[in-house]
Amino acid sequence: MDVAKYIPDDLDRRIIAHLRADGRASLSRLSQALGVARGTVQNRLDRLMETGTLLGFTVRVREDYDAQSVRAVMMIEVVGKSTTQVIRRLRGIAEIYSLHTTNGNWDLVANIRASSLSDFDRVLREVRMIDGVSNSETSLLLSSV
Repeated sequence: MDVAKYIPDDLDRRIIAHLRADGRASLSRLSQALGVARGTVQNRLDRLMETGTLLGFTVRVREDYDAQSVRAVMMIEVVGKSTTQVIRRLRGIAEIYSLHTTNGNWDLVANIRASSLSDFDRVLREVRMIDGVSNSETSLLLSSV
């Protein structure tokens, strides 16, 4: 199968939607919910994994599970054409749990989760020391509303 040309169809999107709600759903449960054969679901999951559409399965936790952690959003400005190298370095920082490119004044947005203020401070220093990072602005997330 030509991975570059694979485009998920409606059934694939419905499977993904069900897995987003319950990543542990059995093939039987998925096939029953979608009204298709269990083998069809298995074949579609295999193809979604093979093409890289699905990268894996993960755990979702309650917002208050790690209520003691320090959470923040950091906007990052990158100088010149060093975005790829900056992204590579940022991905190596464990406390950055998601990273996004964006438009406007900032080039990247990083979501940070640290276990303490001292760890958070270390992350800020690490990011600011990366060659190619010219500016950043960080906002602590205080509460979810």
